[in-house]
Amino acid sequence: MTNAPQVSVSAQTIVVDLEGTTSAAGFILGDLYDYARPRLAPYLAEHAAEELTIEARAQVVADAGLPVDATDAQIVAVLHDWMANDVKATPLKTLQGQIWADGFARGEISSHFFDDAIPQLRAWHAAGLGLSVFSSGSVASQVPWFRHSPEGDLTPLITAYFDTVSAGSKKDPASYDAIAEALGVSAGDIVFLTDHPDEVTAARDAGWQVIALSRPGEPWFDADFGDVPTVSSFSDIKIVQAFA
Repeated sequence: MTNAPQVSVSAQTIVVDLEGTTSAAGFILGDLYDYARPRLAPYLAEHAAEELTIEARAQVVADAGLPVDATDAQIVAVLHDWMANDVKATPLKTLQGQIWADGFARGEISSHFFDDAIPQLRAWHAAGLGLSVFSSGSVASQVPWFRHSPEGDLTPLITAYFDTVSAGSKKDPASYDAIAEALGVSAGDIVFLTDHPDEVTAARDAGWQVIALSRPGEPWFDADFGDVPTVSSFSDIKIVQAFA
């Protein structure tokens, strides 16, 4: 693992992961999970006729091997188990995203960012760099996450949002190919900031530049990122704009 006091790269676009990268995993797995957990059952009942809920239920049934006529209680039991084991299941992320979006809108919850993240995101945006998000959390939760930050609405900084539905698995190089195509930027002009070793590998295999975040106290702190430049703070990253 390469630990450099500052890493400098040239790129047109920055794509950021959220959990463990811009924001503390403990906040998401703690505060936000605690908010969503008791609201899953009421949400399924109140939104039973909506297409998004119908699709999510069907996917839970298929993924968990439940009977096609599974009850809400059976569905919720699976969702709670996935939450307890931090399973990155798309239907769970979809339902959580809807619940969190409602909580953000009601002012009952707000998002979390590391102290170094927001100033640097603003600086990169001001310098003309594109900023996008690729997270396992649904786009429905990503947008209010940035809109309801501790320092106000950050959505004007973000060009595009991607999740496992719109792009694919974060551990699959093809997902990064799809994002590059959607952004209209060549792979070599994109730099990905993430804390997960498997995501580092997938993005590099797709030809992206990658900087790994190894933040003290986070789940992947001190992981082996191979020869990928590794930092503990956004303030240790210098990105200059590459011109096509």
